[in-house]
Amino acid sequence: MTTLSRIRIGSAPDSWGVWFPEDPGQVPWSRFLDEVADSGYEWIELGPYGYLPSDPAVLTAETQRRGLKVSAGTVFTGLHHGPAVWDKTWAHVSDIAALTQAMGAEHLVVIPSFWRDDKTGEVLEDRTLTPEQWRQLTRQTERLAHEVRERYGLRVVVHPHADTHIDDEQNVTRFLDATDSGLVSLCLDTGHYAYCGGDNVKLIETYGERIGYLHLKQVDPAVLAEVRAQEMPFGPAVARGVMCEPPTGVPAIEPVLAAAQKLGVDLFAIVEQDMYPCPPDKPLPIARRTRSYLRSCGA
Repeated sequence: MTTLSRIRIGSAPDSWGVWFPEDPGQVPWSRFLDEVADSGYEWIELGPYGYLPSDPAVLTAETQRRGLKVSAGTVFTGLHHGPAVWDKTWAHVSDIAALTQAMGAEHLVVIPSFWRDDKTGEVLEDRTLTPEQWRQLTRQTERLAHEVRERYGLRVVVHPHADTHIDDEQNVTRFLDATDSGLVSLCLDTGHYAYCGGDNVKLIETYGERIGYLHLKQVDPAVLAEVRAQEMPFGPAVARGVMCEPPTGVPAIEPVLAAAQKLGVDLFAIVEQDMYPCPPDKPLPIARRTRSYLRSCGA
């Protein structure tokens, strides 16, 4: 078994069914921290801003006493709308970037806005960007990456995501080819890329210098076939169980980790098994099994 010495494993609130800062169906933040540490993880993400304590002193105390460290924060953006949304975007990003920096993390995961509502399925805008919207998306992402690096010392990693404009191989490679490799890297989410028909190992091998961060998850192929046949939005697809516990789905995790190890750089690989909504007692046993499975892969 190859020891994946360059891969740092963690988990996130997402794997505990947390999608929102506040939701009565979600586990309390203190329980998440207790259970993620109990599962054997050392690294976590902040999750939706406001779920974990946003006071750096409080969050530092709570994570340190559990032996946890923060790898990244996450922001949602609609940068294809151009300069008109910059001020609103920056107000959202700056708070999260400040907390991310204060927690000693170095990455900011940037998720594009959805073209259809992830709960209701309402179509919010065209699923295909115009050439001008593509230009704005790439320019404004570079601007955001520059500002975040200059002001907070963080590296922007853009997260291809189902039901967004950066989703499948064509759109991901178009985005990468149009952005500055010195500013913009990719958070490759293995589940979302597979969900959208992409080959994770091929992307790592082809665009290795752009892979700055990993999210590990798998898709249930049978459920995905239903999702595609019914043109189901992402939220209901998750509720149907499209994202499944490793190693029962696709892509196979071992080849992905092996390809990432070959890049010769240190990479976070954060487990994110989308489970919203989910019973509060469901995540912990899955998290323990998943951590054990990843150890068996050398991570």
